[in-house]
Amino acid sequence: MADWIRSDGKGVILLLHIQPGAKKTEVVGRHGEALKIRLAAPPVDGKANEALIAYLAAKLGVGRTAVGLVSGQTARAKRVRIDGVGAEEVLAALEK
Repeated sequence: MADWIRSDGKGVILLLHIQPGAKKTEVVGRHGEALKIRLAAPPVDGKANEALIAYLAAKLGVGRTAVGLVSGQTARAKRVRIDGVGAEEVLAALEK
């Protein structure tokens, strides 16, 4: 299992490193113990956080309400909880 994903039976918690203000939104790969995601949204007024939630929900095929920010509201290092998915499903969707 990847270091950046933790399963708790109800869903998963992802350890992410976010790079806002990029040219396009994409999963880049590993960044230490986290998964690095570039976001096209700027880090202003929560726009990057909203873009991250929308991106993960679309990529995993879940509703936006299933994705929530656990910590890192204003930091690049974030913990995101996604309900209703398994670790294998998340790995398949984000590491391809």
